[in-house]
Amino acid sequence: MAETVKEIQIKDTKVPVVFETGNFVPIVSLQLVFKNAGHLSNTKDGLADMSAKLLNEGTSKDGSVGFAEKLDAHAVELGAHVGRESFVLEVSALKSEFPYAIERFKELLKDPNYSKEALAQVKRQKIGWLKQKESDFDYLAATKLREMLFKGAALGRPYDGTVQSVESISLEDIKHFITTHLGYTNVIAVAGGDISLDEAEKYLKEILPLLPKVTVKPLKEVKVSDKKETKYIAEDTQQAYIYFGAPFDYSYKEKDQYKAKIAEYLLGGAGFGSRLMEEIRVKRGLTYGAYSTLRRTKSASYLSGYLQTKLSTQDEAKALVQKVVDDFVAKGITAEELKAAKEFLVGSEPLRTETLSQRLSRAYNEYYYGRPLGFTKEQLKKIESVTLEEMNAFIESHKELTELSFAIVTKKK
Repeated sequence: MAETVKEIQIKDTKVPVVFETGNFVPIVSLQLVFKNAGHLSNTKDGLADMSAKLLNEGTSKDGSVGFAEKLDAHAVELGAHVGRESFVLEVSALKSEFPYAIERFKELLKDPNYSKEALAQVKRQKIGWLKQKESDFDYLAATKLREMLFKGAALGRPYDGTVQSVESISLEDIKHFITTHLGYTNVIAVAGGDISLDEAEKYLKEILPLLPKVTVKPLKEVKVSDKKETKYIAEDTQQAYIYFGAPFDYSYKEKDQYKAKIAEYLLGGAGFGSRLMEEIRVKRGLTYGAYSTLRRTKSASYLSGYLQTKLSTQDEAKALVQKVVDDFVAKGITAEELKAAKEFLVGSEPLRTETLSQRLSRAYNEYYYGRPLGFTKEQLKKIESVTLEEMNAFIESHKELTELSFAIVTKKK
């Protein structure tokens, strides 16, 4: 059965349900995705993530270990995780165990483990993780690049938290975040597996009324810096870690997303078929790999990429990234490159829809970005028919991609 989107009435709100049945394996999965409740909603750095971690500590009645044992005994997976824009609660189990899984889900929503012990535990884990990240040079460069590209915006903050911000988070902060961001008024339900839409609706009508009514705030769109800055971070490193980014004045609402997909693939997304890899690794051997993506989200649209190189070749590699992007925008792509991109993007499509989770994720994204179901398949047809002239006109119209900023972790002098 193809994916469907249906709305169900919960109190005063129509809640969308993205659904696909798939009974090859007798497993059922249910996700509650809360819009505008991710990292970008932090009032303290790391708060959304800490809230998710606390919800993974079970109920106050059973405690972390007792609740985990209940789940394990029935092979139920139940947990929370957080992204930039959304907060997700997810439960999955064998079909025969799913009614039991739903009862545990309801327990968790009614009685989260708001104990001092649970808070101390998640703080310990998070601070340990953050201290490890102090010597993760990819993390340092990526964080610095976001700070440069999104100055003054939530996207530019250390949204995973800092040691200081995590230490300052209280149980009250977490309670307030959960009760003001996880509501039936800002949720999209995603259900699938060996289950009917009627069964999914029945479960949702048991769970969703347990959630509060919350105020839905629109996501702010962030302007990406075009200042062409370079910042160096001095560390005790044997390699240079080069992260780069630029504005991409292109909205997720545009109908010709397929053109951005082809451009992304050929500039830095294709591995050995991309310009960055060809010029920086294949021709000059400066790196093992150079990659870039064109991110198109509700909060921001931008180019980002990265590579590692020897300390002695960091300046050459940086200059080369700039030249590759400049040439890509100024001269466009060749007929051979377009042919290769079409063959890969169309030919590898079955691999992107093999699993139920892939199909549900695609259906959710189509709904979330306001696109009709089946939009991705339509885009594939357009990839097949797009001409070289159309592609080069698109690429050449995005001169802002050349406004590159760099964050480079390099050796202490």
